[in-house]
Amino acid sequence: MVNMGQFLYIGVDTSCYTTSLAVLDEDGRLMADKRIVLPVALGEHGLRQRDGVFYHVRNLTQLLEQADLPEGQIKAVGVSSQPRPVEGSYMPVFLAGVAVAMGMTAASRAPLFQFSHQEGHIAAGIDLARLHMPFLAVHLSGGTTEALRVTPKAGVGFDIDLLAATSDLSAGQMIDRVGVALGLPFPAGPHLERLALGATGRLSLASAPARVGFSFSGPCSAALRLVEQGEDAAEIAFATLRVVANSLEKVLRAIVEEEGLRQVLMVGGVMSNQLIRRRLSHRLQGFLTLEFIEPHLCTDNAVGVAKLAREKFLRQGGGERF
Repeated sequence: MVNMGQFLYIGVDTSCYTTSLAVLDEDGRLMADKRIVLPVALGEHGLRQRDGVFYHVRNLTQLLEQADLPEGQIKAVGVSSQPRPVEGSYMPVFLAGVAVAMGMTAASRAPLFQFSHQEGHIAAGIDLARLHMPFLAVHLSGGTTEALRVTPKAGVGFDIDLLAATSDLSAGQMIDRVGVALGLPFPAGPHLERLALGATGRLSLASAPARVGFSFSGPCSAALRLVEQGEDAAEIAFATLRVVANSLEKVLRAIVEEEGLRQVLMVGGVMSNQLIRRRLSHRLQGFLTLEFIEPHLCTDNAVGVAKLAREKFLRQGGGERF
């Protein structure tokens, strides 16, 4: 039970496959980080958006009960209302979080602040990385594969310029498709990583040239052919994760030379993968500085949104940044 005397800042995030609720105290300390992964049947590659909305509404009720919030102590609520901070960015699943967050603010009379899912990812790790502005960020997840230039907004949040994106599949989509083909549960990332630990690395998949940006349809098709041919599952898993790292290395080398920025914040669920982290750290050592946040903050969460809400509330009252 949270102390009745404390003021709280709430974050809500309803991404495609995770319902998240985070609670910060008045000093910005994390008091609760609750998440529920949405169920996907074995062999399936995802959920319909309408099913995701249903699960999010149900899950948020459970998470609020688990957080055990004291009545009347909420100072501000932040919610992710869109995937990216650009006009036209939209997914129905975020409506579930907005609706519940609006109910919380109506009951508590606290202000509601809306941010993007991508800003939440960046904010979740920014104080840990202690980056100089502007900086580069890489967002690799089930639905996003982007390299970004990030600068702080005049208010709160970030101005994000897209420097490179996938032309077809996201890195997470390729990982999930290969994992499901190997009989692994969805989302397949953690399962594929464990499987890859037993590999020798004898198989490889070709990555696209850097000038193309990110492209994973070719490597994905090649990996699926290996599955059909009965190749060793661990070797296929290792090759799949390594081609993600190799593709990212190529793109980062090209962008860093062009932009002149040498610090890169790595966010998104794919960046929680330790094999990809080690490969990039080894290959890019001395060329740029990679800032890896804690793996549990790479995956979808509401911590960053809660931090942004607290920052905005304090700024409006003359407080300090997080």
